[in-house]
Amino acid sequence: MEKTLFIAAALIAIIAPAHAQEANSRPQPVVQPHSIPLPADRPYPGTMLLKVDATDYARGIFRVRQTIPVAKSGKFTLLYPQWLPGKHAPRGAIAEIAGFKPTAGGKPLTWTRQPTDVYAFDIDVPAGTKSIDVAFDFLSPTRTTEGRVVVTPAMMNLQWEQVSLYPAGYFTRGIPVQLDVTLPDGWTGAAALDGLKISGNRYSYAPTTYETLVDSPMFAGKYFRKWDLGQNVTLNVVADEAKYLAANPDHIARHAAMVSEAIALFGIKHFDRYEFLLALSDELGGIGLEHHRSSENSRNPDYFTEWDDNDSERGLLPHEFVHSWNGKYRRPDKLWTPDYRTPMQGNLLWVYEGQTSFWDLVLAGRSGMQSKEMVLAEWATNAATYSVQAGREWRSVEDTTLDPVIAARKARAFPSATRTEDYYNEGSLMWLEADMIIRQATNNGKSLDDFAKAFFGGRSGDWGEVTYDFDDIAATLNAVHPYDWAKFLRDHMQLPGRPAPVAGIEKAGYRLVWRDAPNVYDRDRMRRAKNYDLTFSLGMTIDKDGVAGSILWDGPAFKADIVNGTKIVAVEGMAYSKDRLEAAIRAAADGKTPVKLLVERGGRYRTIDLDYHGGLRWPHIEKSGAGPDWFDQLLAAKRAL
Repeated sequence: MEKTLFIAAALIAIIAPAHAQEANSRPQPVVQPHSIPLPADRPYPGTMLLKVDATDYARGIFRVRQTIPVAKSGKFTLLYPQWLPGKHAPRGAIAEIAGFKPTAGGKPLTWTRQPTDVYAFDIDVPAGTKSIDVAFDFLSPTRTTEGRVVVTPAMMNLQWEQVSLYPAGYFTRGIPVQLDVTLPDGWTGAAALDGLKISGNRYSYAPTTYETLVDSPMFAGKYFRKWDLGQNVTLNVVADEAKYLAANPDHIARHAAMVSEAIALFGIKHFDRYEFLLALSDELGGIGLEHHRSSENSRNPDYFTEWDDNDSERGLLPHEFVHSWNGKYRRPDKLWTPDYRTPMQGNLLWVYEGQTSFWDLVLAGRSGMQSKEMVLAEWATNAATYSVQAGREWRSVEDTTLDPVIAARKARAFPSATRTEDYYNEGSLMWLEADMIIRQATNNGKSLDDFAKAFFGGRSGDWGEVTYDFDDIAATLNAVHPYDWAKFLRDHMQLPGRPAPVAGIEKAGYRLVWRDAPNVYDRDRMRRAKNYDLTFSLGMTIDKDGVAGSILWDGPAFKADIVNGTKIVAVEGMAYSKDRLEAAIRAAADGKTPVKLLVERGGRYRTIDLDYHGGLRWPHIEKSGAGPDWFDQLLAAKRAL
């Protein structure tokens, strides 16, 4: 009897919460119909006209007028680009649109925004309407806290996806559009669009596809100069002031050599012409973005005028140029999308960006854009970074390919624990190892150069897209040199907890070592950033004002509860200076003396004794033995062969 009562009580205890929950109100979700037409591979009936008035550079406002043919009356859906090629994430600047007004025959049309897709505008088109007009303003950021600045008193970066819409239901390659842009008086513009006609400050282009338009941005500026680099490649430069355009013949010759080295590497060109768009500016927002026949690049104003001090700055243009082959012509199958609403999947970005990061260093070295010392120093710093990165224990490189969507490059409290977009630099180190495996096995008879020709080849002049998947990569590598490449790639890119990626450096006949002075890459990087990078000693960086950042997970600073934003006020009882901190770190190398700091955060002060005795440490690469220098083989010029 007691057993029966116990079971009954237990059942009541289990069932009672369900009855209590049923007494509460319990709504059902409202089903939201998906009413946006899916993209179809068919021609759009008519050509859109896009007019952009870019003359209001003082306020950074672009005034847009767009005429769009329509085939029938009823609901017509226009889309603002959301998922943007090269950004690998939904970064469309929809929040900067103002004054959206559709009309037909001068009469306002009713419109609503799709509640489940804020990038979609539904417009009621009256019977008999052949085309509609859309007007809006794009209010570009005027300071960095609002976003990337694209307009300054001296230049602008016109990205057509920011100042246009397109009809839903079509592949963007099937939508014709004709561009007409008005620039400020006296400014010169450059874009990889065809059929240019200039009338005063008005630039008109021949009709093209919307896909090509979005892939062909413009740089324009008051101070402009261009150089022919050969091979139908042009370097177009805008600058904050005219004096920064003073490139000498050797500077241009090295850029031309880089172009020749790239074409020698890949064997053919997947463009009829190519336009480097380069801004030398402290005011325009920084950018490095690839396109098929052009690239958007920005560097410091003294890129040319202080050439000898800018070696570390010269890897960007090779990187974006390589993307014409790797990323634009050959593209991972899940990164190619028919429109700018379909989500992209970047799981193979360790090829798209990682191998490009390998080739940008190689081409910079082969062409003289960067010294061998600088190339090796950058690999040294990257390898060292991953040797102390806690996030590698739980997160694979391939998982970081989701970071553009997860984090959109936002600042983080402890990036060494979360990881960031490591598919770039760890991808580069993996491809270095792959190159060395092939070179050593074939006695330098083959290399990753052979993969580049085979994988990124095809028909010369074809600037369409050819997609690939993981198996295509492994198969092409095996055709160059038989090896278990599928396992190699999966182990390196898809597994967490991997050893530090130094195998490529070691196979090249070098080793990673530590010295008490920075390598040339770190030296230049710290000078540019105006900070002091002590990642490999105290486990933090310190800016020009003594404020700590980039705290290394489980490093000495971390263990002392120093976080980003902590200000170092004093060292050993004296006001903070870089020299005093260096002296304290050197003194602590005796194994017993702590590094004594007075720090402040949020108005609270405290004294810290940092228990660190390893001295000043920066990574370097040095020759490890008497064997062949495989880095010399890798970085040897090819264009004259």
